[in-house]
Amino acid sequence: MLGNFSYHNPTKLYFGDESLNYLKDELKNFGPVVLLNYGSGSVKRNGIYDQVVAILREAGLTIVENPGVMSNPTLEKLREGIQIARENKVDWILALGGGSVCDYSKAVAASVFYEGDYWDQFWLKQQQPDANQKLLPVGCILTMAGTGSEMNAGTVITDAEHTFKVGHVFDDRLMPKFSILNPKFTMTVPDNQMKAGIYDIMNHIMEQYFSDFDDNTSDYLSEGLMRSLIVSSRIAVKNPQDYEARSNIMWTATWALNTLIGLGKHEDWMVHMIGHSVGAWTHAPHGYCLAAVSMAYYRRAMKPGLAKFVRFAKNVWDVRGEGMTDKQIAEAGLEALKKWMLEIGLPLTISELGATPEMIPGITRGTICYPAGYLDLKPEDITEILTESM
Repeated sequence: MLGNFSYHNPTKLYFGDESLNYLKDELKNFGPVVLLNYGSGSVKRNGIYDQVVAILREAGLTIVENPGVMSNPTLEKLREGIQIARENKVDWILALGGGSVCDYSKAVAASVFYEGDYWDQFWLKQQQPDANQKLLPVGCILTMAGTGSEMNAGTVITDAEHTFKVGHVFDDRLMPKFSILNPKFTMTVPDNQMKAGIYDIMNHIMEQYFSDFDDNTSDYLSEGLMRSLIVSSRIAVKNPQDYEARSNIMWTATWALNTLIGLGKHEDWMVHMIGHSVGAWTHAPHGYCLAAVSMAYYRRAMKPGLAKFVRFAKNVWDVRGEGMTDKQIAEAGLEALKKWMLEIGLPLTISELGATPEMIPGITRGTICYPAGYLDLKPEDITEILTESM
């Protein structure tokens, strides 16, 4: 491993079908007023909300509710949550839902005690909170596997007024203090959300994998995670109630983006940058947006990153390679990726998400470009990738 790094992850995880039982043990570590963020109501319909609220009430906590956190949390909703937290003088935040609710809760936690323009400071300028700024603690109860937000400091917020979606990774002060991961909770989400989450996981791994050429331990970890995800995804798509498959997917999602496999790497997040902009325009599930632009992007990255794409084909997809050139082996790996995406029901074009050719200039403008991995993309390259992805 050629890179230099430090590693610290303060999030405590509780995993398994009895993991919610540990919530009561965590409550003693926080203040008496909790902001409970959740989505549009599915956690109420499936009974998870009632279980959580009963534990909070038994502990004597004051619950301040903030429902309606959407799958692509908006700046308007962020402002609403900050106002609720300030008015009720909450002591900490509990996120109940998928990655978007966890992302949103960290965004609120970072902004409540910031006196300036938090959107400009944290998301547009990509600054970190000052060392002396107070931050609200966050805990997560996860109901969907995909983002890894339960064990990282990432947030993604959409400025709907300007059709601009941007992420910001805070420092480890904003990592959840604890996260509860019950695989059974993920069985309550619709199949399309499960599939979108599966590809979000895959792409998280790939964007850290496709960079550098040194013999990096992180790459061996990534290959194992991808192989596990491929096996489990095929089982889960056929039988969404298979606990073993869903538990493996959930655990893989956490390790795909809790900073571990990115150590010593020059990470490439351009598929996410393009996918974020597609999502801002189409409002499609995040994982679907990534899937729809991936093939065009990775075909472009294959030429300068040929050695890694050959390794990907052999070690992840078992392409044997006898009698084939390196280019043919790499292309076979991408073809295997494409077949798997179709097998589990992912979209391969942005037109399937509702994008039109007329949107391409706007999607291009909303894509943040920077040197990443094997490519240094310019806006005209983004336009070409989007056109190829139609």
